[in-house]
Amino acid sequence: MAVRTKWTVQHACGHEIQHDLSDRPADRRAGFARWLTTRDCTDCWRSTRDADAEFKQQWLATKRAEEQQAAREWAEKFDMPPLEGPEKALDWGERSRHQLMTAAHTSLVVEGNWDEADWSELEEKARSIGRAGWWIDQRDADGSDLPELLDAAGEDDRGTENPFR
Repeated sequence: MAVRTKWTVQHACGHEIQHDLSDRPADRRAGFARWLTTRDCTDCWRSTRDADAEFKQQWLATKRAEEQQAAREWAEKFDMPPLEGPEKALDWGERSRHQLMTAAHTSLVVEGNWDEADWSELEEKARSIGRAGWWIDQRDADGSDLPELLDAAGEDDRGTENPFR
């Protein structure tokens, strides 16, 4: 007698569905059917996943708006110039600049041994970097690396023209 290939499964969502398990080895069908009972059916799983994705998109949009507002207020408070670049990169660049500058201040001044004169000098260098893409490229950098990154950016400006800017 052959091991059955069709299994009727009562899913966790309450739906009962007949599954064709003929594509699985015969000795794994019963275990897989048992596992399916702990899961929602495909339709319920998809609807949950889609609802989760929509919730995540809404949450992310709210978070980005809050970050953008904080970055704008910070830029205005500390007299940071507007960034330049493609329209779609400007907000991202502003958020990246704000996050990196905040991390640098924490690392170098609050937790480090920099004084306000050192920090003011760094702020001036930061004001000279107006390309949104540069700040986006540095978004994963450690705050304590910012002085070296700004120095390197200044060296690029003195060198040959970079076609990728």
